[in-house]
Amino acid sequence: MNKKFFPVVALILSAGAINAVVAQTNKPMMKAIVIHQYGGPEALKYEDAPRPEPKDNQVLVKVIAAAVNPVDAMIRSGKYAKVFGTTLPLIPGYDIAGIVEKSGAKVTRFKPGDAIYAYPMWGGGYAEYDLVDETETALKPKSINFVEAAAVPLAALTAWQALIDAAKLSPGQTVLIHGGSGGVGSFAIQIAKTRGAKVIATASTPNQEFLKQLGADVAVDYTKQKFEDVARDVDVVLDSVGKDTLARSYGVVKKGGFIATLVARLDQAELDKHGIRGASISVKPNGAQLAEIGKLIDDKKIKPIVSEVLPLTDAVKAQEQAATHHTRGKIVLKVAEEPK
Repeated sequence: MNKKFFPVVALILSAGAINAVVAQTNKPMMKAIVIHQYGGPEALKYEDAPRPEPKDNQVLVKVIAAAVNPVDAMIRSGKYAKVFGTTLPLIPGYDIAGIVEKSGAKVTRFKPGDAIYAYPMWGGGYAEYDLVDETETALKPKSINFVEAAAVPLAALTAWQALIDAAKLSPGQTVLIHGGSGGVGSFAIQIAKTRGAKVIATASTPNQEFLKQLGADVAVDYTKQKFEDVARDVDVVLDSVGKDTLARSYGVVKKGGFIATLVARLDQAELDKHGIRGASISVKPNGAQLAEIGKLIDDKKIKPIVSEVLPLTDAVKAQEQAATHHTRGKIVLKVAEEPK
């Protein structure tokens, strides 16, 4: 394995974490985006696939919308196939919102007809139906539609687990959020503000006002100024950029502070040198946390940002845009019409 490390990808691609599409002609079928060969966006094929059947602890979800993440393109490329043991064919998609179609025998918290949202550990979101474990699932926030709800799970959980679980962000602390206009960053700013923290966030020139709309106290244009000239003695850094940005971040954290990175391995020598702690974040599905996030959404304290909505048949276009890492919030694939 090379020196680069993508912990978010590591969890998603670990053994058993990619759904295999098993060709069983006697099963009911559905439309899905299927990857038969690793490669570029052209590897995404819109076709018929067997509709899955829930196990005892799973619910079958009629997918209304599925969000697109940069990690989807990394999975599609096959770059990490040998390292993480991915298998083909597969259906990507790790953010869904929809209606429970059927529940497994041991499921107690959800019933057919329930509106839910989830980060499905097994993927499969780019399809008319997907399976999720009961523990991965939460009721959809009532104040938002299914497209907006689909934009929440993976990114919001990543921000939550980085800031709340790992960094223990508390009122009065200062957090520096790199890439504040992206999927994770946009949630991280809002989550940090709900915790009573001061937020410094970085983004390019067009997104400076957007950062402030999200709640950032200080917006830094990384194309015009060095963040370390603005952010000094911060308590927490959330890094979604890596490379030089991460290397320069060690020096802005106060002694006893914390760095959470989503895309790299931390340099223990640098942590020790500055007297700080850190973690590489591997996001995990968590229905209980999604329920908490949902309450904050319904209380108007967090708002999902959807920059573009495309039909499932436009998955290629959606992944190409997401892979640029310059999308405000999230791109969402609309799989079915919103129920009335």
